[in-house]
Amino acid sequence: MKKFATELRGKTVMTKDGQILGMIENFLVNTDTGELVHVLVIPAEEIEPRLFKTDAQGRLMLPFNEMKAIRDVVVMDIAQ
Repeated sequence: MKKFATELRGKTVMTKDGQILGMIENFLVNTDTGELVHVLVIPAEEIEPRLFKTDAQGRLMLPFNEMKAIRDVVVMDIAQ
C-alpha cells in the first residue's frame, strides 16, 4: 500500500501491544539516498522520552523500517 507523508502526519503511533507513543509530526530522510530513516513523533504525556532516541525538539525518533501497519493508527514494532 502506498501513502503520502501528508496522510500520515497527525496519526497516532502505538506499539504492537497497544501502548500509545504519540503523534506523527514529520519524517527524517537521508538526502543522499532518498531513504526514509526516522518517523518523528510528538510523545504522548505518559511516555518517558528518555527511553527513546530524541531530536533537539524532544520528538521521538523511531526507525521508519519498524512501521508495520497503517490504519486509523500507525503500529510500530519497537522494543522498549
